[in-house]
Amino acid sequence: MTYRAKLRAGLLSATMITSTALAVPTMAQEAAASSAGEGDAIIVTGTRRATTIMDTPINISALGAEELARQRIDDVRDLADFTPGMTISDTGPGGTGSIVLRGLNASDTDSTGSNYDDSLGVYLGEVPLYYDFKLLDIERVETLLGPQGTLYGLGTLAGAIRYIPNRPSTDAYEAEAHGRLYTKSHAVDLGYQVDGMINIPIVKDHIAFRSSTGYYYDPGFIDYPFLINEPGVSNPQPNGTERPTGDAYNANLHKREDLNFEKTFTTRNQLLLQTSEDLKVIFTYAFQRTKTDGAQSNSAGVLGSGRYENASRYAEPVNRRAHLASMEINANIADIADLVSTTAYTNVHTRSQADNTDLLLDLDYGYEGFSAFSSWNESFGRRKQVNQEVRLVSRHGGPFNWVLGGFYNEQKYHNDYAEHTPGLADLSTNPDELEYVSYTKSKVTEKAIFGEGTLRIVPQWQVTGGARYFKYTSNVQGALVLPLLGDPLSPYDVDAAGGNAKQDGWVWKFNTSFNFTPDLMLYATYSKGYRIGGPNRVAPCPNPVPPDQQNACALPNEVQYGPDKTRNAEIGVRMQLLDRKLTFNFDVFHIKWDGIQVDSATFYGVTGITVNGGSAKSQGFETSFQFKPIPALTIQGTYSYTDAKLTEDVPGIITIRPVPGYYGPYKSDENPDLPAKFTQIDALDGDRLPGSAKNQGSLGATYTVPMGEGVFSANWTATYRGNVVSRLGWDRGYGTKIPGYVLHRATLSYDTDKFSVSLFANNIFDKYAIASVGQDRSRIGVNDGVAVRYYRETVINPRTVGVEARIKY
Repeated sequence: MTYRAKLRAGLLSATMITSTALAVPTMAQEAAASSAGEGDAIIVTGTRRATTIMDTPINISALGAEELARQRIDDVRDLADFTPGMTISDTGPGGTGSIVLRGLNASDTDSTGSNYDDSLGVYLGEVPLYYDFKLLDIERVETLLGPQGTLYGLGTLAGAIRYIPNRPSTDAYEAEAHGRLYTKSHAVDLGYQVDGMINIPIVKDHIAFRSSTGYYYDPGFIDYPFLINEPGVSNPQPNGTERPTGDAYNANLHKREDLNFEKTFTTRNQLLLQTSEDLKVIFTYAFQRTKTDGAQSNSAGVLGSGRYENASRYAEPVNRRAHLASMEINANIADIADLVSTTAYTNVHTRSQADNTDLLLDLDYGYEGFSAFSSWNESFGRRKQVNQEVRLVSRHGGPFNWVLGGFYNEQKYHNDYAEHTPGLADLSTNPDELEYVSYTKSKVTEKAIFGEGTLRIVPQWQVTGGARYFKYTSNVQGALVLPLLGDPLSPYDVDAAGGNAKQDGWVWKFNTSFNFTPDLMLYATYSKGYRIGGPNRVAPCPNPVPPDQQNACALPNEVQYGPDKTRNAEIGVRMQLLDRKLTFNFDVFHIKWDGIQVDSATFYGVTGITVNGGSAKSQGFETSFQFKPIPALTIQGTYSYTDAKLTEDVPGIITIRPVPGYYGPYKSDENPDLPAKFTQIDALDGDRLPGSAKNQGSLGATYTVPMGEGVFSANWTATYRGNVVSRLGWDRGYGTKIPGYVLHRATLSYDTDKFSVSLFANNIFDKYAIASVGQDRSRIGVNDGVAVRYYRETVINPRTVGVEARIKY
């Protein structure tokens, strides 16, 4: 179909902001429905069957390939603007980011994001993983809100995100080249992206190969003006607590610009072997490497630093890479059921370095007495995951359909960590100037069987029930040493400590829907979600724990944390009105969350861990619309409201300095009236859950007209993220209520069947806004004359303006 024909049919899926729990049909669906059927509608497979969104009776949304391209959605961090109920804090290229669905998060925000999160399932095709693979050559992205454990092997507490890649085609050669060039405010260099795809039918109807590869260079905009010249010798703040200048600056410090750049190479390669449409095997190999040299955060004005300056004493490089290899088998078994078997291996390595000075100053071991004191840490994490899922999906027809599956997942994690204190060690016995070194390794194994059955009582009414049984085991061990105090240099030279845990259980689901007309559906779902427990990645404490020395370690009750679960109820409606010119979707939900997994800290060393505590609830609604008053104009909007809060007190879960900025002397037996170094306060019933926006939405318009052999379109979209609190009890625990913000983006494009070219701008008005914060405000202050730089604010990307082009063969 030509672009002019698509215009006439109204197939403008690229302009559609598909969203909300009820999943707005794309413009392709709407137009197809309003013309000659639904052949051009986006098809989703979230129910493990191919259906249009309008006919899918669960909570699902989808963004098609054209919309992903139009809005320049490169990875998971860009999805939240177009998916109500989802909050993602973009913390830069050093991590995947923190994804929160429907407010189900109780942990503090941070300035670096996360590299793993098991509260939701993230799938590439049929493979579960948690990694921000670039959305290159992707057919669509599906988001399912609410527990999905009876349809998917990976248990999901809050929901699932599925990247559906374009598959190899045995019919014809295909190729595509794409490039993007842009400038970013507060950055020196230009940014660019180049990528391409090729599809080769090796043996017609039987063998095909498809490869997509890209390179991304995103210029940084955060400067590091206070990097020390010679660790252990240079004075990190030669002018006291004032901003260093002049000769004192030059003798001790130097500046590097735009250190939060991103350099990413990504590739995905697929080989399809098929005897017929009834038996297909797809082998996939994907690889991605991302490098950066700094964090996407500022230091909140410490030493006079500005909005786009980080006051760290050391550069903070991160090098992440991921390998994924999988085999998917799809087979028709005698027209009774489809067999889908997925075997996958994932290997993720993350190597990072960071300024460690403020951690040691915060622990107040007396290092601030050395005028040239500074510290840096290095961490090397390896996560290996093997999983197998086998699923049968009925195809025999009739009023009853079913899905039955089995799942096995084994994840091994190993982390080596070291802290260096230049200038303080005896180089003859400790040449690397190691102060603290640890390792942890863990193994978590999960097995599950799951299934659903659907009975269509009458053509308009279906009822679905599902269940999942799971069992998991968890093992963790590790050790630590303190070479600065005379311990061995390697933690592998001392006895390891650790622990084991295991548990099993059931979750279940009930869903029903009724189609009053082809344009009006009402549905309801009640489901349980479950997240397994696991090991904390902190070295277990030695037994006994040596008194009166640094021990950043986990006590036996801190080594592991237990599972948590949700109970989710929702009712929704989706409809098409005004001769299908208006599509409207609305749902309400109520979630109870028990045994919540929440961030806390170890007794020794105040090191971050996960613990279980209390219960919470999340309730709200999500809505979206698409209005097409004339064929050339499409207006779309989304909005969600999420009220997520604790429903009972959680004792001693929040660790703070009782007096903000106070760094001793501390309470002791001799001085009982002095403040303690740290104290742990309660989270209270009614405390808002951190990390997610209570209000968020978007509003956009696209105008499209034929021009020559193609189509010219103009799009303007505004997105809104409401305020976010940084921690439980933020007002008592020196947290931050991060203000909300509105961003604007626009695109002018010209598209034909063979090529496209566009001009674009993101954050048009160069809005400065904070996405998340690291640490709390009790860590702001001066410790014996040393300005503490522990508190950080992660900032959003500034204005970006550019041009891109795409050529298809």
